[in-house]
Amino acid sequence: MITLKIKIKEMARKKQGWSLYRLAKELGLPQQTVYSWANGRTQPSYDNMDKLCRVLDCSIGELFEADMQKDNKLDIAVNSD
Repeated sequence: MITLKIKIKEMARKKQGWSLYRLAKELGLPQQTVYSWANGRTQPSYDNMDKLCRVLDCSIGELFEADMQKDNKLDIAVNSD
């Protein structure tokens, strides 16, 4: 399964040298909101995603990375003979 993982913490450090705390201040948002995004508990709204891209000077595509997860389910074929 492929999921998209948001890379806010990495982009804040890479692009601006900021911590998540500093990023929250720059966005004018509560620190807990930004931490929730970074930890995958919640996703930013479209407006906040736009703010993130402007503040971090990056594209939406740069904020996400594909996360390949192995599905641990066992596929069993059923024969109906």
